[in-house]
Amino acid sequence: MEAKITMTETWLRKHRLLYVGSTRHSFIHAIRDGNIDISAFKTWLGQDYIFVRAFVPFVASVLTKAWKGSNDRDNGVEVILGGVSALNDEISWFKKEASKWGVQLSDIVPQKANQEYCSFLESLTSPDVEYTVAIVAFWAIETVYQESFAHCLEDDSKTPPELEETCRRWGSQGFGEYCNSLRKIADRQLENASDDAITKAEATFLQVLEYEVEFWNMNHGGT
Repeated sequence: MEAKITMTETWLRKHRLLYVGSTRHSFIHAIRDGNIDISAFKTWLGQDYIFVRAFVPFVASVLTKAWKGSNDRDNGVEVILGGVSALNDEISWFKKEASKWGVQLSDIVPQKANQEYCSFLESLTSPDVEYTVAIVAFWAIETVYQESFAHCLEDDSKTPPELEETCRRWGSQGFGEYCNSLRKIADRQLENASDDAITKAEATFLQVLEYEVEFWNMNHGGT
């Protein structure tokens, strides 16, 4: 019996070009090929630190929505709670990396693409945004990073040794399993969602991919 194609798989196939654009960006290729301009990496480091700080209240809002609206409450809440817990360590990691690379985080001003992405995150914290939509956004955001940085860890990559830790943070098998757990939660929600919620969730998925591309562009000279 052929396995049923999930909604997220349907979207990944339907929007393959944009998905590949977000996970195989020239910024990622530059890391993978070993020719990344360190100034571009430092830009990413500072801007992503700002983004992660905005990501915290978003993830907290997803946790609240999961508790209120999940059909699989215990599992959904548990997985998302793990994500919330990991963010504290992530912020500490950014501070440590910034110190190592001489990036003064207090001086970082969010660029336009970052401001717009953070505003988008804030809009998703609204109580009016359904859990189905929010969990799709959460899965998509985490998965783009996992797919991107895992690409930099493949056997034939030439990722600079000093950037391997960064790549392992999001490209590891463990983070991949976490993203897969989020995807399963999203698909379970989508199975029982209204047509309107599914339409909104797909639109949100596309918005995430577009914001991710712009975020990479911001760090890599708009290429």
